[in-house]
Amino acid sequence: MPLPPLPDPASRSARLAGLGKAIPATAILFSTLLGLNLLQTLSLLVKPFSGRVFRAFNRWAANSWWGLCVIGARSMHGVRVELSGDDVPMRENAIVVANHQQMPDITFMMDWARQKDRLGDMKWMVKDIIKWVPGIGWGMAFLDCVFVKRDWAADRASIERTFSRLIRNDVPMWLLSFPEGTRVSPAKLAGSREYAATEGLAPPEHVLVPRTKGFVASVVGLRRHARAVYDVTIAYERGVPTLWQYVKGFARVAHLHVRRFPTADLPEGDEELARWLLARFQEKDRLLDHFYRHGSFPATA
Repeated sequence: MPLPPLPDPASRSARLAGLGKAIPATAILFSTLLGLNLLQTLSLLVKPFSGRVFRAFNRWAANSWWGLCVIGARSMHGVRVELSGDDVPMRENAIVVANHQQMPDITFMMDWARQKDRLGDMKWMVKDIIKWVPGIGWGMAFLDCVFVKRDWAADRASIERTFSRLIRNDVPMWLLSFPEGTRVSPAKLAGSREYAATEGLAPPEHVLVPRTKGFVASVVGLRRHARAVYDVTIAYERGVPTLWQYVKGFARVAHLHVRRFPTADLPEGDEELARWLLARFQEKDRLLDHFYRHGSFPATA
């Protein structure tokens, strides 16, 4: 079953201390983000004359604000990521897939991306509605993120246009997606287990059966631009934190197990790629089971 929610500290003073740090930090970050959104909007004036300058500015904006989030969490709360598995190269173009439990998954992935000098180059495959969210969504709209409506007929053309633009302009990138399509929960896991049974798949214990079309489209569309697929398994020790708990400093460690697969070695056909992704999530299920039993990922994974 999914890991239960992270409990708040039992100490009232610890809870108040976390709140005392979180409120001013949130105010500073949100106001700074809205200011950057304004500058990003003004950068549209440059785009007709120089797409390169437009993209460079928006990369700087993303790297600066996300970097402020990462550095702030590390300095205020001692947040860190524990990495295992493959040590991926610096500044490599890649497609990154991960399991999804709660919003701090994203913040810990940003910490890792900063270590590999890819923080400002993160491109997210996210729900279309996100682009209307003030701050985060508005900013992502300037970064060649892939917004999907979960309607393949409607999504396919926009995905292909985005990928074509990334390749044509040789845009540095980590394209990140959570193929489960939603955060895992006991109710969603039960539904996913039922679906697995109808499809003849092993019923998962800790992850959802992934949606494969977005991943297949990403590999097919970006195979000559992305050098590798990074398969990331995210695990927490005492419970799954919410974003607010992360901001308050109650979630300080995440474990990321990384596997690197060169895109040249991946299958060619759509069905074969879909099966490849299903196999990765079956492996994630086993990795998480080992982590929850032993407190670490298997050394030989």
